[in-house]
Amino acid sequence: MRWIFLILLFSFSKLFAEEVNLFTTRHYESDIKIYKKFTKKTGIKVNVVAGKSKSLEKRILEEGKDCIGDIFFLADVGRLISAEKKNIFQKISSSIFESEVPSSFRSEYWIGIAKRARIIFYSPSKISKNELKDLNYENLSEPRWKGQIAIRQANNVYNQSLIASLIEKNGLDYMKKWLKDFVNNFSRKPQGNDRAQILSVASGESKLAIANTYYYALMLSGKKGKEQQLAAQKVKPFFPNQNNRGVHMNISGVGVLKYSPNKENAIKLIE
Repeated sequence: MRWIFLILLFSFSKLFAEEVNLFTTRHYESDIKIYKKFTKKTGIKVNVVAGKSKSLEKRILEEGKDCIGDIFFLADVGRLISAEKKNIFQKISSSIFESEVPSSFRSEYWIGIAKRARIIFYSPSKISKNELKDLNYENLSEPRWKGQIAIRQANNVYNQSLIASLIEKNGLDYMKKWLKDFVNNFSRKPQGNDRAQILSVASGESKLAIANTYYYALMLSGKKGKEQQLAAQKVKPFFPNQNNRGVHMNISGVGVLKYSPNKENAIKLIE
């Protein structure tokens, strides 16, 4: 009888172990489809806990060893690095990571899962592509763009990552002056999300906008309504810095939490 009890206990333990707990700040149906596909393929259930980055990070830190989380999915490299510095992640390695993900999009502690470019949008009816020839982010502080640029608020992490990359390239002293001149070129007080910047260009309020590429694709798809779809059709994308380091790229990425109870399953899901 004792052996039967132990066998049943072992079976239930194995059943419980066939799961992975994912803390995520993303909210896309495409992600859910991937998790379902993973479960169907492996039998490992994906338990999703969604929320804002700061609240999830706070929970992970407060719960410590008692945290049930295995993976933390964040939507910006700045947040990944912040989590790494707070000792939230553990080191991970995999031959798949090394072969499939460029070294610039991963570290010992986290892996880039999705990437996007933060680019410039313009209206062909207001400005010619020839006027943008050889344009760099650095040129956006020039007087010729005075009162013409739309961008969201400075506390947005996408903008912070872009500015951080410019500081890394040009130095802090250069960027202090650049930022003062850049602010003088705003067409309006920073407001709204990335789609709002593209809408500003489409309406003629601004000549240039800075936004992530996928928001433009989302608008063109019609999923945000006919009005936004028509507005996006009036706007074109432009990829700056093509004659030097290239356009600014950012990532969404994941790390395995330090006290992950299901590390093996976490690695399988990431792979």
